[in-house]
Amino acid sequence: MTDIVRILVVDDDPIIRETLSLNLEDQGFEVEGLPSGEALLEHLDSGATADLILLDWKMGKLSGLDTLREMRRKGGEIPVIFLTSLTDQIYEEAALATGALDFVDKSRSFSILLHRVRTVLAGRRPPREAEPAGTATNGDGPADSARIGRLTLDPDVGRAYWRDHLVPLTLTEFQIVHALAASAGRDLRYRDIYDLVHGDGFHAGAAGDGYRANVRGFIKRIRRKFEDMDESFSEIENYPGFGYRWRTQGTGGGGA
Repeated sequence: MTDIVRILVVDDDPIIRETLSLNLEDQGFEVEGLPSGEALLEHLDSGATADLILLDWKMGKLSGLDTLREMRRKGGEIPVIFLTSLTDQIYEEAALATGALDFVDKSRSFSILLHRVRTVLAGRRPPREAEPAGTATNGDGPADSARIGRLTLDPDVGRAYWRDHLVPLTLTEFQIVHALAASAGRDLRYRDIYDLVHGDGFHAGAAGDGYRANVRGFIKRIRRKFEDMDESFSEIENYPGFGYRWRTQGTGGGGA
């Protein structure tokens, strides 16, 4: 990374704010900490900017969600990752619907957060050559979107649409769906999917096959989000012992 990347850490807990800032600075980022949503809005109103904002959800008078809403109302487009101890799916969906790019549980290790940060900073655009052959731009959807059956993917902003309705996927979940759909009809190994989440070669845990349980958890969550919108959803098939595939049109449903 040749250019200095600037990150704003917004959290009303001074210990979390300082610890996270120091860890990010150790990774070569330029970091500034702010104690509240009001301080962030004032900072941005003064003309300051950043490449990424890490935003706490639960803060004093102005919550992280309300802060983001106000940012977007004013036209601010800086990417935002929410940091929160609220793990219920309803909070995640509210964050994504308001314009956040990801939603990270504070209990996760710093290495997980760092991977999410680097993923967002990479531009949120998967390689063009990864798009499946034969996909067409959806004239009624976002520019540069790719359509695979009833799925529409917008790589520029990390958004997926099922039957033209937004699926509330986190950025990591979007990457998994994109990788599967881009290789529709072909099997992706558990390890390949795991590396999308944690980075190539990340230690999978003492169990050796711990990465498989991790991937199953992601797939279960992704399926649930699609099934909440369409009970007939069956595009993600399991190849037991190997991995998963996105089924092509006309093939049967998959396993668990």
